Amino acid sequence: MIAKNLATLALSLCLAAPAWARIDIVDLRDRHVTLEEPAKRVLLGFYFEDFMAITGPGAMDRVVALSTPVWKGWRVRQYEAYVKAIPSIAEITDVGDTESGTFSIETAIAAKPDLALLAAWQYDSLGATASALEEAGIPIVVVDYNAQTLERHLRSTRVIGQAMGAEDRAEALAALYESAIKDTLARVTAEGPSGKSVYVELAKKGPSEVGNTYGKGMWGGIIDMVGGENIAKGQVENWGPLAPEYVLSQQPDVILLAGSEWTGAPEAVSVGFGADPALVNQRMAAYLTRPGWSDLPAVRNDDVYAVYHGGTRTLSDYVYVQYIAKILYPEAFKDIDPMANLAAFYHRWLPIEAEGVFATRYGPAKP
Repeated sequence: MIAKNLATLALSLCLAAPAWARIDIVDLRDRHVTLEEPAKRVLLGFYFEDFMAITGPGAMDRVVALSTPVWKGWRVRQYEAYVKAIPSIAEITDVGDTESGTFSIETAIAAKPDLALLAAWQYDSLGATASALEEAGIPIVVVDYNAQTLERHLRSTRVIGQAMGAEDRAEALAALYESAIKDTLARVTAEGPSGKSVYVELAKKGPSEVGNTYGKGMWGGIIDMVGGENIAKGQVENWGPLAPEYVLSQQPDVILLAGSEWTGAPEAVSVGFGADPALVNQRMAAYLTRPGWSDLPAVRNDDVYAVYHGGTRTLSDYVYVQYIAKILYPEAFKDIDPMANLAAFYHRWLPIEAEGVFATRYGPAKP
C-alpha cells in the first residue's frame, strides 16, 4: 500500500512539473522577460549569424519570421550563401524593416512567434509599437552587439543562449570572444600607443564621391580599441564624410576601405562572400588615383587595406580587431592569423564556410 501511494505521488509530481523551468532573462535594455521554455518559434530581427552560432544546428528551423531587408538587402551574398546551405530560409515570413518603417506588426503577429529577438536599434525604432507584440502575447528580448563593448557582446551572447536553451554553446562562444579580445588588448597595452594615424572610408560610392568615415563606433571604435589614431575623431560625431583636403592634411599612415556586397554599386570595393580578389584589388586601385593620395604615407608604404563592413558588431568581429591590431603592431601579432581565425570560426560554429575576401592588403603583398 505504501509503495502504491509513493508511486502515485511520484506520478503526480512528474505530471505537475514543467519540462523546463521558467527562464528569467534580463535583456540588453535591462528589461526583465520570462519565458516558459526555450523559444521554438522566433521572430529574428538581426544578428542572424550570431543567432545561428549560439543556437546551433537547426537554428533556422526555429525561425518563423525574419526582418529580411536588413539581411538580404545589406549583405546579399552572405544571405545567398545561407540560402544555398539552408533553402528554407528563403521561405520564412518577411516582417519588413523597423528602420525604414516597413515593419508589419500584423505580419509579425500572424506568424505566431513565441519570441521576438530584436537588436536594440530595432526595438528603439519600433518605439510604442513594440507593445502591440507584447499585447499579442509575444515576449520581446533585446540584444546589442552594436554597442561594441566586451561586456555587451558577452551579455548578448548569454541572453540568446538562455532564450534558445543553448547555454553551453553560448558560454563557449563567450569564452572564445573574451579570450581573443583580452589577448589582443594585452598585446596592445604592452606595446603602448602605435603612433600611427588611420583613415577609414566606406568604399561604396567609388573614388569620385567621398564615403562616410567613423568618429566613434564601427571601425572608429576598433581603431580606438587597438591604439590607432583615428583622424576622424573629433571631426565626425558618429559617421559622415571628411573633406578631402582634411584627409590629405592628416597624412594617414594607414587607410582602411570598408567594403561589402553592394551589388548595385558598380564602383564599390566589393568585399565579402564570394568576392573576387582581383576585382577587390582593382576597385581599391581606383581609390588610390584620387588627387594627392599617391603622396600619402599609407599609399607610399603599401598600408592600404580592404575590410568587410559586415564583419563588425558580431561574435566573430574579434578577428577584425586582431587584423587592425596586426597592421599597427606587426611584430606583436606575428603569431596571429586573423583570417585563419575567421575561417576556423565559421567552420566550427556556422553552417557555411567563410568563402570570399574579408580583409586584404592592396597590391601583390598580402598580410
